[in-house]
Amino acid sequence: MSFCVFMYRADSIYDDSPAERYQFPKQYLRRAEKSVGDWIIYLEPSKVTGTRGYFAIARVQQIVSDPKATGRYLGLIEPGSYLEFSHPVPFRETGGPIERGLANEVGKLSGRAQSAVRPISPQDFYRIIELGLDDREPLLPRVDDSEPVSDLDDSPTPYVVPQPRDRVHQLTSRILRDRVFRKIVLRAYDQRCAITSLKIINGRGRAEVDAAHIQPVQHNGPDMLRNGIALSGTAHWMFDRGLISLSDDLEILVSRQINDVGSVRSLINKNGCATSPRRAADRPHPRFLKWHREHCFKV
Repeated sequence: MSFCVFMYRADSIYDDSPAERYQFPKQYLRRAEKSVGDWIIYLEPSKVTGTRGYFAIARVQQIVSDPKATGRYLGLIEPGSYLEFSHPVPFRETGGPIERGLANEVGKLSGRAQSAVRPISPQDFYRIIELGLDDREPLLPRVDDSEPVSDLDDSPTPYVVPQPRDRVHQLTSRILRDRVFRKIVLRAYDQRCAITSLKIINGRGRAEVDAAHIQPVQHNGPDMLRNGIALSGTAHWMFDRGLISLSDDLEILVSRQINDVGSVRSLINKNGCATSPRRAADRPHPRFLKWHREHCFKV
């Protein structure tokens, strides 16, 4: 087993779904096979407009021949292991590439940088995930108003750099995953409820909005931005209970099982559509919206 980098771009010819599978040609088979049972880092190449650089991690469960494409293989991702970075990591830093193993003996970028699948040293792997998951400046979580408050509650918590073994263990921690997921979703939605457009910051500087999974984790929903939406408490409650949902074009759907439809419609955006992130690539994915309509929404 070994850590690897998988290069990914949404507009490629390959049938990729980063939380589920990564398709690649035979030339990368031996390299990819070494990643089975271990973690990989996804990288968007520099040629991609607005590249996120290193943007997510996942664990490879197995490698299989693609039954639909001769000469291609699939790296199947372990369910629940995919996690996007709260801070995407650029390919380069001052002095050279973040992957220091890509520099040749004279300090120049080697040809390995063009490989779509390549091993990465433990040192480079740990450096990238520390940068990507750095939570020294977290979005402050919602806190119940009934919780005792002191003047010292908002003081910064000293940041302790996890040891490499601890960090790898934390990659599966629900606590860490919920914190990172909240950060990337609230940032994308400007801490504003997508259903009501309300943006409320309480007296302690915390956003009164939740990061909701569209397809829940308990139903194999991944921790990725396109499976997330920012919702106020009331909207989140209605969404989870199937009283509201979204069409693929983000029209807000209201269940006919609601007794007081007028009151609900008075809460939602006047244009009848959910507010979406500024980046089109961050909008809720139709696949997750379809899951919510089919398995949760009460028509």
